[in-house]
Amino acid sequence: MKNKTNEITLDCGEKAPTMEATLSEIYAAPLPPEMPRQLPKLVKLLLGNTPDIYKPTVAHAIFPPLAAHMQEATFMYTDNTPHEATLMNIVMAPSGTGKGCIDEPINRIMADIRRRDFENSKRLNDWNASNNRRGDNERKAERPEGLVIQEIDADVTHAAFVQRLDEAEKRFLYYKLNEIELFDKLRGSGGQQFVIMCQSFDYGNRYGQTRAGSQSVNVKVCIRFNWNASGTIQAVKRYFARQLTKGPISRINFCTIPQRRIGDKQPKYGIYDEEFDRQLAPYIEQLTTTHGMVNCTQAHRLANRLIEECAEFSALSQDRVFENLSFRANIIAWLKACVLYVANGQRWERSIEDFVRWSLHYDLWCKMRFFADDIRNEEEKTETTTRRGPQSLLDMLPDEFTMDDAKAVRQKCGKSNDGFACNKMINTWLNRKHIIQYTVYSFKKAQKQ
Repeated sequence: MKNKTNEITLDCGEKAPTMEATLSEIYAAPLPPEMPRQLPKLVKLLLGNTPDIYKPTVAHAIFPPLAAHMQEATFMYTDNTPHEATLMNIVMAPSGTGKGCIDEPINRIMADIRRRDFENSKRLNDWNASNNRRGDNERKAERPEGLVIQEIDADVTHAAFVQRLDEAEKRFLYYKLNEIELFDKLRGSGGQQFVIMCQSFDYGNRYGQTRAGSQSVNVKVCIRFNWNASGTIQAVKRYFARQLTKGPISRINFCTIPQRRIGDKQPKYGIYDEEFDRQLAPYIEQLTTTHGMVNCTQAHRLANRLIEECAEFSALSQDRVFENLSFRANIIAWLKACVLYVANGQRWERSIEDFVRWSLHYDLWCKMRFFADDIRNEEEKTETTTRRGPQSLLDMLPDEFTMDDAKAVRQKCGKSNDGFACNKMINTWLNRKHIIQYTVYSFKKAQKQ
């Protein structure tokens, strides 16, 4: 069902930048970049009933539940390290902006897993009831085998989480939280929820717990855990305030929802029906039945291009926070490409490239907008902040400039302007052929190809 909604704008009338803009323009913009018009077929299907203003948000949120269908499927990244499709997403947006837009697409994606979970939960409850009816001296029935329950409740305890992982038969657990604070149920005795977030992203991790009681859960597991969460911008920032430099933020895919102009019309959703489920089923089947190492040369080439693009902008902007966040953001974007490739029957679509590039820079826009200043303050222990994303320092210089000009630009942007730091930046630009050296202390921008 087609739907029409309002264009994404701020109250001041500013529009989202397109992906044709420079990265300086994208990261300086007050809105994240505009989603490509041509979408991969699976993404187009899952966004078909979503109002336009929510489509970018849903386009990020669909990947954790999609990837939760995969079992023992691995992909080799550009640095020759294997990865499974571990994807975690947070929608952070102002109150009242419609964060529930992700609910129904996720419900449709998770329907098959929830049907099996329901049957296995019933078996587990029957077993518990049977043992509870037995006397203390009677022999208890053995715990049933094959109790795969992938979706965990918001009220899950740390011990139950570990046991679910142990019984999942190398499948992903899945968790959907309407408020980020509900993650505290998994903290155990000391902040384990953040350890879980970090370790689940790392292939081949080992995790578990050891307790003395005979009825306690005592196992070592590999964490396979995908999840979606939501929260206001303030709540999410507050939740990760002590984790800024410890790893979780770089491993999570973030998205947002711009506030509509006051008085705009209510967005209208399409109708989800049996035909929608019928069209979705083949994609879910491909994800469920694909195992082993999957090689997608197109995704590999795309990852290399995106890594180089981020490296170029890191060199131009001299922004260490951007560079550090881009490393895992590239892995997240590449994993999305791999999931789309598998879901499409291991056939590549040209639209995947534009979509994944947009997804990468949207994710990094959110991280820079919502966390970069706090990360800088944590690392530098200063109160100096900026409301902008990273900018190309080279763009801020005239076509012909001197070493003193470069030092002045670095000082203006709050970066070290000593000779060593400036020389290192100039040498990086020379090596990447962004500039040409005329004399010892004068340079000229190279012509763009």
